[in-house]
Amino acid sequence: MDATITPRDPLDLDALGAWLAAHGLVGELEVEQFPGGFSNLTYLVRAGDRELVLRRPPIGADVKGGHDVLREHRVLERLSARWPKAPRPVLACDDATVLGGPFYLMERVRGTILRGVPQDPPAPATMRELSGRLVDGLAELHAIDPREAGLSDLGKPEGYVQRQVRGWAERWRRARTDDVPDMDRVAAWLDAHRPGESRAAVVHNDFKYDNVVLDPDDATRIVAVLDWEMATLGDPLLDLGTSLAYWTDADDPPDLLGASLHNPTSLPGNLSRAEVVARYESASGRPVTDAPFHFAFGLFKVGVIAQQIYARHRRGLTSDPRFAALIDAVRGVSWLATRAIELGRVDRLR
Repeated sequence: MDATITPRDPLDLDALGAWLAAHGLVGELEVEQFPGGFSNLTYLVRAGDRELVLRRPPIGADVKGGHDVLREHRVLERLSARWPKAPRPVLACDDATVLGGPFYLMERVRGTILRGVPQDPPAPATMRELSGRLVDGLAELHAIDPREAGLSDLGKPEGYVQRQVRGWAERWRRARTDDVPDMDRVAAWLDAHRPGESRAAVVHNDFKYDNVVLDPDDATRIVAVLDWEMATLGDPLLDLGTSLAYWTDADDPPDLLGASLHNPTSLPGNLSRAEVVARYESASGRPVTDAPFHFAFGLFKVGVIAQQIYARHRRGLTSDPRFAALIDAVRGVSWLATRAIELGRVDRLR
């Protein structure tokens, strides 16, 4: 978990230090920024002998529209007592005058995060085991009883699929900057082909390799799951669909592999998307009868998220150079979604 402070996302260290001291965290303050990710900003904070991770919304973001870090804190507060893979939160601040927005701190979990394609990738046997355990972890999360975990108020599962499909279509319309006909076609198809609801579960909504921390001594063991800002109660198969949307198969189109979604799932040894579905069915006991729908929905949602970030970049609200190319990701994932719809499957889409 390399961390490097960057001038584009500075923190007021004097204000943060004073606030931490007022809450019993004293000592020399050091702050570094984790550069990965496209959503909430994440920092490593050292205060004396304590190491914490700070999360805050990005500059210019609509907190009520998906960057509610205080809600994320509440989710972790309850879930970490029930599921050891959820990091334990420590403090939260709703006073925007401290750092210009709300933030919270959680315990740091040491380990490795796989992003992109490493120069020295794990062996195929390691990736095979890890990819299976990643799917098993998603099934574990979906097996948690929301009431027992104190999370029954996390969301409204009734009508979840319809709200998700129509809500993300509306977000696409609001954030659109360029003409991407495949996005419009996928939105219409999803609304016309909604499947029945599955039994509600706690859903993460961003469950993928770069949001899990691996044991530094065992690259197949997941010790923590990060990035809970979109967690809610809903249909677990839509959660699976989001994971599938980030699951690049090795035989996907080269231009898609070269985009920002290129990730460790394309390395030798990984389960394919079809194998992910089969593994999830086995681990969860839930049949997945509409995998192409859930995959296409996941891709559409990823496209909308990329479009929202790209729109912020176009408006000059962020100067992060990575964001300038996200319109290509929007085109790529919407093309892949149309292929899944046309062929009625989640793999072999070239």
